[in-house]
Amino acid sequence: MARPSTQEQRRREVVDAALEAAAEHGLRNLSLTDVANQAGVTRGALLYYYEDLDAILVEAHAAGMRRVGEDREALVAQAERPAEQLAIAIRAGLPSGPDDALMRLLYEFDVLAGKSPLHDELVQRLYGEQLALYRRILEAGVATGDFSLTGPVDDIAMNFVALEDAYGLHIVAGGSISVADAERAIALFARQAGAPLPTPTIGVPA
Repeated sequence: MARPSTQEQRRREVVDAALEAAAEHGLRNLSLTDVANQAGVTRGALLYYYEDLDAILVEAHAAGMRRVGEDREALVAQAERPAEQLAIAIRAGLPSGPDDALMRLLYEFDVLAGKSPLHDELVQRLYGEQLALYRRILEAGVATGDFSLTGPVDDIAMNFVALEDAYGLHIVAGGSISVADAERAIALFARQAGAPLPTPTIGVPA
């Protein structure tokens, strides 16, 4: 049996293969064989590390949740002012580009919401984390006087999440919206909502 460090490395390689295979075949059509072929191993080798395809996807989704959740929280915590935190949260919540396989998988899980309890739970958990992060930043900005919100904090936080998700989906779909386009548009909404971002860090001029 492989040593723990080797097992962990193999599990990460399986998840990476699942991300690449999902980007090629789509989550709905993805099979364990697709992942095995991408990883260059047999189905039996995959099942040594994971119980089934769902277990692999749960691990991949968890990696995406860490990136949009814990990892983003850590980045936000490095900034002192709420406006800087908001700019970081927006940037870190968007895909890096059309080839961002991890973010693509997260959006595909959104599409599958309502198809299974597992997908529903993962999607709702991630949404709750996104919403809580924006709410905390907005509330902190109000408390420091940096923000003068033009509407209820909950509604504005919901809009940030909605814009992040909608633009992110267009980015990974390879459409006409670039990361820069998305950042600029969300920055404009932030200013209209009474939570202007620092310039020229992100977005439109004040």
